[in-house]
Amino acid sequence: MAGRDVEFASNGGRGSGYLSTPPAGRGPGVVVVQEWWGLVPHIRDVADRFAAEGYVALAPDLFHGRTTREPDEAAKLLMALDVDQAAKDLRGAIEYLLGEGGATGSKVAVIGFCMGGALAVYAGTIAPDKVGAIADFYGGHPKVQPDLAKLQAPVLGIFAGKDGFLNAEFVRNFERQLTSLGKQHEIHVYPEADHAFFNDHRPEVYRPDDAADAWRRTLAFFKRHVG
Repeated sequence: MAGRDVEFASNGGRGSGYLSTPPAGRGPGVVVVQEWWGLVPHIRDVADRFAAEGYVALAPDLFHGRTTREPDEAAKLLMALDVDQAAKDLRGAIEYLLGEGGATGSKVAVIGFCMGGALAVYAGTIAPDKVGAIADFYGGHPKVQPDLAKLQAPVLGIFAGKDGFLNAEFVRNFERQLTSLGKQHEIHVYPEADHAFFNDHRPEVYRPDDAADAWRRTLAFFKRHVG
């Protein structure tokens, strides 16, 4: 398993991110989309975990070099996100993985956390022919409103019962929309978990057992749909 920073084409510009490859050098591709903190060590760790499972994982840097540990600053970065630029970066990351990045197959998986969960679903609507599976971990962003009718990939939704950002009504509405559109999906809510419970760099919310279960579900889901 080896990780390195890379650059890739992004619709006439350049995007960047962290690429982690498995020992074999090739494997199914997965795009790992950051939380509102930026491309921080936790997200790099997640990419490395996928590489250890045989995936070629790319975490694009959607904040273009900016990271923070302060919630107020993170909220500002989230609201300042240029969604059109993010779309270009996500498409570029997908195309890079399927080309020189070394991903096998014709489609990649996309996983995202918090802000990145919404963007993972969004990626499935802007590149539906190249996304084979989506894992949305408690994803929401006020400026990201995916056109779910364009989805082709199945969606795994992972949510927290005590989430103060995305409440039960939000989750029910998301599930209703997917169902009404005939989109394949699985929704799992961890009743005692809070927002960001998967993030093991945040001990105040991290729930090891729930996180481990969500990871198992994600690996099984991706294996079924992208190999």
